[in-house]
Amino acid sequence: MNDEPKSPAEMKEIRLHRKRTQEVEGIKAMAEIAASDIAIRKRTEKLRALRLAKEAEDLANPPRTEGQAQSESQSGEEG
Repeated sequence: MNDEPKSPAEMKEIRLHRKRTQEVEGIKAMAEIAASDIAIRKRTEKLRALRLAKEAEDLANPPRTEGQAQSESQSGEEG
């Protein structure tokens, strides 16, 4: 690096360049965060839909217990 003292104009240019770089990096970071947020929301929506569909199916077709299965098979034999 150059250790010579910088003139005020050079220092101003360095600060301006640093500020512009930070602004660009900030915009990129915010875009990445927004894209990540959208992806999370889509994934959550998909998982919620799958869970609700499974819950609806479970309500429509409740699982049979062993006691229910045995009583149904016995009642069918008697008739």
